[in-house]
Amino acid sequence: MPVDDRLRSLRFRQEREESWKRLEALLKKAERGSTRGLSDEDMVAIPALYRAALSSLSVARSTSLDAALIEYLEALCARAYFFVYGARSTLLQRVGGFFTRDWPLAVQGLWRETLASGLLMLAGVFVAYFLVMHDPDWFSSFISSDMAQGRTPAATTEALRDALYTKVDERAHLSFFATYLFTHNAGVSLFSFALGFAFCVPSALLILYNGLSLGALSAVFISHGLGFQFYGWILIHGVTELFAITLSGAAGIRLGWSIAFPGALSRVAAATRAGRQGGVIMIGVIIMLMFAGLLEGFGRQLISSDIVRYAIAGATATMWGLYFYLPRRASRG
Repeated sequence: MPVDDRLRSLRFRQEREESWKRLEALLKKAERGSTRGLSDEDMVAIPALYRAALSSLSVARSTSLDAALIEYLEALCARAYFFVYGARSTLLQRVGGFFTRDWPLAVQGLWRETLASGLLMLAGVFVAYFLVMHDPDWFSSFISSDMAQGRTPAATTEALRDALYTKVDERAHLSFFATYLFTHNAGVSLFSFALGFAFCVPSALLILYNGLSLGALSAVFISHGLGFQFYGWILIHGVTELFAITLSGAAGIRLGWSIAFPGALSRVAAATRAGRQGGVIMIGVIIMLMFAGLLEGFGRQLISSDIVRYAIAGATATMWGLYFYLPRRASRG
């Protein structure tokens, strides 16, 4: 490098080096521990020092100063960029933020779609119930023989009662049963969301079909005088499971509606926004289904008291209602 260029580079460094060193010292302090070690004055100073370092880097590049100085400034600016604009929360803070804010707010934002999804399921319940009560041959149209497992209109009252109260003692069998139920319900929920891109129709049909299945089974047990016992058997896990499936349908409906009616946004932008919100909800849905699978695979099989079953159902309904719909503040920024 010519002598003039060396002198120019030295002068440039001497004029600005103090602010670079201060920025580097503050970044080292933050990187060693956390931002708690920085004062309010330091936190305000870092963005200003970062902008000054960016300006120095721009001048150094445009005037072709020595490569070592440019390399140093590039590294310093990159570190400062991640501090100023990057996420500084820990994994624990992110997980906590998901459960305390992100998931409930996403569910609250889909209250209309959740209501529509729930009404679709209820419509399926009532339609199948009245059809099977009027003509039992409709039962096989809604529920396969594998799913029914003998709980058909032709079953005796004693056989249906045994299905509600027979305890299964083998823990390995219970574990397998819980895993199977979780896998099945997770598949239904994921399809309800993912197929929403087809203008909501597949999502709506899956939710409706889920209601038809429940309505058909309801007709069988009610016709044998076991309605109260059947709903205790169902709701111990069904409050959580059915709500999770309803939420997945709601996310699918929002996705399809955003594509069909994007408003001021492009269809891609509208679908992306709806997909992000739905993705947050679906993470939570999987957690709900794991919980429902445990209740169904263990609690329902080991608890034979109708009162206890209804008490658990009521407790879970209250828990989810308060958790999702208590007012919360959206995160800033």
